[in-house]
Amino acid sequence: MLNRSQLKVLSLKTKLNQSSRHEAEMEQKGAELDQENISCSICLDLLKVPVTIPCGHSYCMSCIQTHWDGEDGKNLHSCPQCRHTFIPRPVLVKNTLLADLVEQLKKTGLGAAAADHCYAGAEDVVCDFCTGRKLKAVKSCLVCLVSYCHKHLQPHYESAAFKKHKLVDPSEKLQENICSGHNEVMKMFCRTDGQCICYLCSVDEHKGHDTVSSAAERTERQKELELSRQKIQQRMKDKQKDVKVLQQEAENISRCADEAVEKNRKILSELIQLLEERRSDVERQIRSKEETEVSRVKELERKLEQEMTELRRKDAEMDKLAQTHDHNQFLLQYPSVSTLREDPDSSHVHVRPQSYFEDVTTAVSELREKLQLSLTEEWTNISLSISQTQVLLEPEPQTRAGFLLEPEPQTRAGFLQYSRQITLDPNTVNEDLSLSEENRRGTRMSQTQNYPDHPDRFSDWSQVLSRESLTGRCYWEVEWKGRGVVVAVAYKDIQRKGGSDECLFGYNDKSWSLYSNNNSPYFRHNRVSSSVPGPLSSRIGVYLDHTAGILSFYSVSETMTLIHRVQTTFTKPLYAGLCLWLVGDTAHFPKLH
Repeated sequence: MLNRSQLKVLSLKTKLNQSSRHEAEMEQKGAELDQENISCSICLDLLKVPVTIPCGHSYCMSCIQTHWDGEDGKNLHSCPQCRHTFIPRPVLVKNTLLADLVEQLKKTGLGAAAADHCYAGAEDVVCDFCTGRKLKAVKSCLVCLVSYCHKHLQPHYESAAFKKHKLVDPSEKLQENICSGHNEVMKMFCRTDGQCICYLCSVDEHKGHDTVSSAAERTERQKELELSRQKIQQRMKDKQKDVKVLQQEAENISRCADEAVEKNRKILSELIQLLEERRSDVERQIRSKEETEVSRVKELERKLEQEMTELRRKDAEMDKLAQTHDHNQFLLQYPSVSTLREDPDSSHVHVRPQSYFEDVTTAVSELREKLQLSLTEEWTNISLSISQTQVLLEPEPQTRAGFLLEPEPQTRAGFLQYSRQITLDPNTVNEDLSLSEENRRGTRMSQTQNYPDHPDRFSDWSQVLSRESLTGRCYWEVEWKGRGVVVAVAYKDIQRKGGSDECLFGYNDKSWSLYSNNNSPYFRHNRVSSSVPGPLSSRIGVYLDHTAGILSFYSVSETMTLIHRVQTTFTKPLYAGLCLWLVGDTAHFPKLH
C-alpha cells in the first residue's frame, strides 16, 4: 500500500514521463540521426578534427592518437569499434567532409543542444526518467529513490512538494535503502541488532528492541567519528614531527658521509695505487708461471700420445698374428711381434691434490693481515667512520658497510619469526607449468598450458617468480618432489623472453639458484657452479637478509642443516623463483605458523 508521499511522487513521475517522452523522441530523431553519425565513440562527443582510419570508422584525432599511444608496446594498432588491426600505425589526416558536417550541425543548434546532454557511460549512474539513450544522472533522491539528470531534476528545485526531499550525489545503491521484507524505506536503526530497518520492522520482528531514527543514530555516530578523526589527526601530527626529525637525521648522516669520503680520498689514494701496482705484479708472475707449467704439461701429454700410438700399432700386429691360421707362420712371426720394448715411463702421472697457487694466496693473505695490523697500530686517532671504511675492505663477521648486524637465527623457531608467505605470479609462469593451491604450488605438465600473452612471462624456460618482492629479513620454505627442482631468488629485471641462458636462474648476475636433487645438488650464480653437501631433504628453507647481503639455504628436517650461504651486495628487491625441469616435478610454498 503506497503512502501519500509516494503517491505524489508516482503521479509526478507519470506527468514528467508524458510531457518529456514526446520531446525526447523528437530530439532523438533530430539529434541522434546527425549527432551519432558524426560523434566520436571514444569521447561520445561531436567529432573534433575528425579523422577516418583504414577500416572506415571515424574518431577525434586526439582520441584515436591517445588510444593508439596506449598500444605502442604491442607493435600493432586496432580500431576501438571493430577491433581491426593495422601494421604499421596509420597516418592520420583530417576528414574535411566530416569536419564540414560537424560545423553545419553546430550552426543548426542541434550540436549545441546535444553537447549539453552528457550521455551516460558504462560506469556512470543513469537517469531513471530518460527514455532511449539515457543521460548521466547528476543527483539521486533519498526520498524518491530515483536518480535524475539535470533536466529531470528541475521539479525538485521548483516544486514545493519536493522541498523536504534529500538530494545526494548520484548513487547506484538506492535500492539498498528499501526494506526487502516490507518494501518500505528504511528510516530507522535497531541498536539491538545493529541494522537499518523500516517502521514496520520496528513493530514486527524488532518489536521491543532499542530503535531510533536513522538520523538520530547518524548524529551519535557522527560525534564518535569526529572524536576518532581528532585522534587520528593528532597521531598524524606527532608522526609528522618524528618524520621531520628523521629527515634531519638523514641529512646529517649524508653530510657527514660526504665529508668523510672527501677527507679519506686523499689519504687512501696513494695506498690504493701501491696496492694496485702490487696486484698487477702478482698477476703477471702468476700468469708467467702458469704459461711455464702448462707448457710442461702439454709436452708430457704429447709424449704420452706418441707412446699410445705406438702401443695401438703393436696391439694391431698382435691381433693380426692371433688371427693367423697357419701355425708355422704364427711361430715364425711370434718372436718379433711379441717382443715389447721396455716402457721408459712405467710409473703413472701424479699431481698434487690441491689448488695451484694456493701458497701465493696464503702469502697475500698474510700480507693483508700485516697491513691491517700496521694500520691499526699506527692510525689510532682515526675516527669511527674511517674504521668503518676499513671494514668495507675486509668485513668482519658481524658488520656490513659499517653497520652492526643481527646474528643469523640458529633454530627453525628463530627463522620463523621472519617468515613470509610466498605466492607465485601467474603473469610470469611459463606455459609448461601449472599453478594450484592459491598459486602456492607449481607443477611441470606434459601438455602446454594456454596462458595469455604477458611481457613478464618466461617464454622458453619452465620458471616462475613470486608476486611478493623481498627486502629486509625474510624466511620461507619450499617443499619439492621430483628429479630436477631449482629453488632461486632473482631481480625483477631478469630477462624473460627467448631460450638463451640469460633467462635461466643461476646463469646471470641477476639470480641465485640451488639445484635440488638427491644425487648431485649444486648452487649456481652468474654461470659459476658450486657443489653442495647432499642428500637434501624434501623441504628447503631460504633465509634472506637483504640489507646485510646474506642468502642462506637450509635442509629442513628435524634440524636445520646449512646447505650454502652467499655473502654479497643486493642492489634491488628480490623475488622468490622456481624452475621445474621434468614432467611431474612439483614444488610449493607451505604456510608457516
